[in-house]
Amino acid sequence: MRVRQNPWWRATLFRAVSCGFISLLASCSFVSQAPVSPRLNSRYNDEQPSLSGNGRWLAFVSNRNGNREILVYDLREQRLINYPGLNQGNAIAESPSLSRTGRYLVYLSSLQGRPDVALYDRATQRTEILTLNYRGWVRNPQISPDGRYVVFETSRRGQWDIEVLDRGPAIEMDIPNGSPVIVPSPQP
Repeated sequence: MRVRQNPWWRATLFRAVSCGFISLLASCSFVSQAPVSPRLNSRYNDEQPSLSGNGRWLAFVSNRNGNREILVYDLREQRLINYPGLNQGNAIAESPSLSRTGRYLVYLSSLQGRPDVALYDRATQRTEILTLNYRGWVRNPQISPDGRYVVFETSRRGQWDIEVLDRGPAIEMDIPNGSPVIVPSPQP
């Protein structure tokens, strides 16, 4: 018994496959993504918030641009602020912490799976890796209100311990404009 082939189903199948392929190509085009939404809450994952001591700045982790990065939101102006050099290309950023006025921002920056504690200075728009060539893993960095001290958890001794990093008295402290710097006197 000979099965008779009907050519209409071939044409229908060809059209369906062609439409699916064209749709796939159109959805995978190299058109740049829409700009980051200027609103605080969005349809993207926004998490790990950190508020500056003066309550003006909010840093958080978001995937609005396709990868995990730190975004800074000005609560007074109600808009996202772009800081050049804050997020490095293919590094994953998480665990932000802001100083008193938000000048200093510490966070974890993971490049090729290895986390480092990074410090971003909004005044100079520079990022400094604080744990470069550090033995062990690090997590959960926090910065003091004046920006001098950075604490984080480390596995350097084979268990999770807390490490305090003193950036030194020569750094420019994060203090409100016009506030006097009070240095505590040493106790006997």
